[in-house]
Amino acid sequence: MEIRYADRVGSIKPSAIRELLKLTQQPGVISFAGGNPAPESFPIDQLKQASAKVLDEQGKSALQYSTTEGYKPLREFIAKRMNNSGIDIEADQILITNGSQQGLDFSGKLFIDEGDVVICESPSYIGALNAFRAYMPKFVEVEMDDDGMKMDELEKALKENPKAKFIYTVPTYQNPTARTMSLERRERLVHLAVEYKIPILEDNPYGDLIFEGEKILPIKHFDTKGIVIYLGTFSKTFCPGLRLGWVAASPEILRKYVLAKQGADLHTNTMSQIELAKFIEMFDFEAHVEMVRNIYKRKRDAMINTMKEEFPSNLKYTYPNGGMFTWVELPEGIDAAEILKKSLEHKVAFVPGSSFYPNGGNENHFRLNYGTMPEELIVEGIKRLGKVLREL
Repeated sequence: MEIRYADRVGSIKPSAIRELLKLTQQPGVISFAGGNPAPESFPIDQLKQASAKVLDEQGKSALQYSTTEGYKPLREFIAKRMNNSGIDIEADQILITNGSQQGLDFSGKLFIDEGDVVICESPSYIGALNAFRAYMPKFVEVEMDDDGMKMDELEKALKENPKAKFIYTVPTYQNPTARTMSLERRERLVHLAVEYKIPILEDNPYGDLIFEGEKILPIKHFDTKGIVIYLGTFSKTFCPGLRLGWVAASPEILRKYVLAKQGADLHTNTMSQIELAKFIEMFDFEAHVEMVRNIYKRKRDAMINTMKEEFPSNLKYTYPNGGMFTWVELPEGIDAAEILKKSLEHKVAFVPGSSFYPNGGNENHFRLNYGTMPEELIVEGIKRLGKVLREL
């Protein structure tokens, strides 16, 4: 029997990373592929205490349906942290989502009609691209350098696409490149968005994972017109399995996201929200985040120092000041997918870079994640990968 699906189903493709992760489940594989956080950073014992206290004190409400917007004490905590980072926002302007990935999907649902233009960095976060693709947009890529998206190229894209629906950016320790947009460009980006009357989707999962220097102000700090939609998550600073993220936006825009949320799943897991709020009440959340930062900094150092020793000298790669990734550029004409095949024979996995380019190409790049593996396996894996690269 022929099943008639919606036209959009044809645009939904398997995630290259998710498919690759199946290969990394083989015994002995050292994986730099996925974006999984460090499991040793999960506060298991403390969360046990918080969970027990929630069930003892609030069991009936924690296991019940709740409001679409989310648990008020958790939203108040998020608003306070955002205010401390330079964003003027209130709890009522925050919607708790099922991870920030749900916020990306809602953004596609709310803004994109078939054929609409989405402007994004090149390369960009593959999870966002896949979320948007379900709504069949056209991607217009904006080239980056070490200071992030090039503003002259962005302005050109805006002039050529006056009906573009939004600008998508991961401005801080970007996935996949680890680049951070400069303060000057953040301010210029908001000015351009206001001038061309186009919203900005600021995706900031890694902003708290800073290793050196001062925290940079979010793009939304410069937003006086309610034109920036901010996506945040606890997946990188706490536990990804709880699936807790949020959307922060002007009241008018947030109402649309709340409607999308009501139609999708009514509300985010009540128990998870109250558990996290109880953890915050019982323990020092900022001390926990500092512990997470230190874990990733040590792993960053282990990876980059070994790359300096083991990789061929003609390769380029980013030095991350935060986040979970480094981005490797091979000489022109070398396909990272072919390198991966050989690398898997040595039981080392990474993600070829072409998947991160909305319109394909740029096969001579790949992404490495230092977040998941223990330091000794990072060193061993980079040595194996270095051997493959030298041979090829």
